[in-house]
Amino acid sequence: MASTFGAVQLAHEFLAAQVKPGDICIDCTAGRGNDTVFLCSLVGDKGKVFSFDIQQEAVESTLKLVKERGFSQTAEVICRGHEEVDLYAEEGTVAAAVFNLGWLPGGDHSVHTQAGTTIKSIEKCLRLLKYGGVISLSIYYGRDTGFEEKEAVLEYISKLPTAEYTVIVSEFVNRPNCPPIAVRIYKC
Repeated sequence: MASTFGAVQLAHEFLAAQVKPGDICIDCTAGRGNDTVFLCSLVGDKGKVFSFDIQQEAVESTLKLVKERGFSQTAEVICRGHEEVDLYAEEGTVAAAVFNLGWLPGGDHSVHTQAGTTIKSIEKCLRLLKYGGVISLSIYYGRDTGFEEKEAVLEYISKLPTAEYTVIVSEFVNRPNCPPIAVRIYKC
């Protein structure tokens, strides 16, 4: 029997322990909207979730799910690259940022996140985080995509200053092919 426990479950457990009602959060890769609505459920009516994606299909999917779950007032879904997060939140105000790197589930695999824009977005999110804020990265890679981004992101986060950040990388070592890598970053 195959395990269904994966990077998303690790991310959601991590976020649930960190995010409080009234917080501001960012979903840097809206995808199908699951992380956006999860964050909305954590921040409640007084919180805010900014959700980014460059693909119109992802934005529409996320908007539909947000509306179905009753979070239209909490979520703002934005059709822009995640490297523009700093246009929507101020430094020191964000409780959590979430990334699912790779491609849109069920979408075109030729369209996927890229190392350059992802690292730029992570840099900006680190500045936006408040003290005690967190970033969750689920790194999906495989086939012909994502290897360069995976390596670049892992190298970048390994060099974050230890006085300011704690970085934990979790890997599924007993799964075949290219299992996702779960990363947690705490701002100290």
